[in-house]
Amino acid sequence: MTSVAALWFGCCGGHSACAQVSPETKETGRAISLGGRGWSDSQGKAPTSDRAPNQLEFDFRGGLATDYIYRGTTLSDHKPAVGAAIEAAFAQLYAGVAVASVKLPTQPAAEITMSGGVRQTIGNIDFDLGATYFLYPGEMIGGGIRGIDYWEAAVRADKKISESIRMAGGFAYSPNVSNTGAWGWYAAAGLGYIVPGNLLPIDVGVSFSGAAGYSWFGAQSPDLGGFPLPAYLNWQAGVTFTRKHFNLDLRYYDTNLSKENCFVFTGDPNARPGGSVNPVTNPEGLVSNWCSATFVAKLWFALK
Repeated sequence: MTSVAALWFGCCGGHSACAQVSPETKETGRAISLGGRGWSDSQGKAPTSDRAPNQLEFDFRGGLATDYIYRGTTLSDHKPAVGAAIEAAFAQLYAGVAVASVKLPTQPAAEITMSGGVRQTIGNIDFDLGATYFLYPGEMIGGGIRGIDYWEAAVRADKKISESIRMAGGFAYSPNVSNTGAWGWYAAAGLGYIVPGNLLPIDVGVSFSGAAGYSWFGAQSPDLGGFPLPAYLNWQAGVTFTRKHFNLDLRYYDTNLSKENCFVFTGDPNARPGGSVNPVTNPEGLVSNWCSATFVAKLWFALK
């Protein structure tokens, strides 16, 4: 994937001068990922309301990644994942659906996210208020194993500090995270820097971004132990290269979850013994690496 980035710059090598990056490329490069789900994430697409009035527009994107990381934890067992999404927008309203490959304890065939909401600019701040339903078809449930479908509401705000610097923040809430019976809150903030276009080859964009988020939860249902899911901090930082419709993101992810609490949170079926025993949350002392430091390369295209 790194060679792909080199090829992009190589394709521009025939131009003797650099130029401002195109508006399409710049729009793609300025988004800050705050931990959205899968290919419906705003990464690669900033929430703005500058669409033409009373005109229906469609966006489509798809690609692959070396890992599917969601708020610091893997949803693909640290293996490659693919995904695609389509979104329709009319004025400030939008609705979309995304499909992604996953490897989870209930063994669903895929993850389908259905989202909708409104994007509106107030003053010089772009707001995005929406809700998302996460569906996992083909799960292996029964015998005390429940499905993990659930929904979440979220609000996000983006502000342009300068031509090159943006900041973003957001909150998300679910009354029943992964159908565990536990409510969940998530708060995140991030910064992004766009390299000025006059320093780059024509139609190439480069942006750096980083964000951190904190998740905390209520108690699960009694049949799952009745104890709260472990709260944790996650963070990520990386660089995104864009050229016309194509994007390459190289990013580092990590959390402060212990390997024992990682198992409690994820239910990793490949967890192994050897950790510290907690008689309430982890009586066998199982440990998981699903929340450990990870480097991810993600390559995707976006069409409008």
